[in-house]
Amino acid sequence: MAKKVPTKCISKEEAQELQKTWCNTRTPEIDRCIGFEDTREFWWSVEDLQEYLKYVKKKSRKMGIDNPGIRMYFGAYPETKCQAGKGYSTLFLSPTGAPAGGLGKDGDTAPNNYNIPPFNSGQSGEPPVDY
Repeated sequence: MAKKVPTKCISKEEAQELQKTWCNTRTPEIDRCIGFEDTREFWWSVEDLQEYLKYVKKKSRKMGIDNPGIRMYFGAYPETKCQAGKGYSTLFLSPTGAPAGGLGKDGDTAPNNYNIPPFNSGQSGEPPVDY
């Protein structure tokens, strides 16, 4: 029996609209400002993501955090640390959560958990891969 689609999934068409709107309203200015076509998509294997999420759950549980979350941040590599030498954008994942009874149980108020390392080192297309 097929599993039910998670409630927060969106349609392919909505994803395409989101990507198109980003590309039309942001990438021209960003690319003009930095002088090259920046990346706008990031890739990790499901295995890598599952391994990290399992790690965050386990570490959070040991810290008394019963509802950990993940906040995603845009970042940019310094030119000296970028393999292509351009300073491409990146995306990194930051664990969140407060101990049971603490403040910030919801995603908009959950504090970053700086005791668990963030996750990065994904791949991206050059040029970027359109959705």
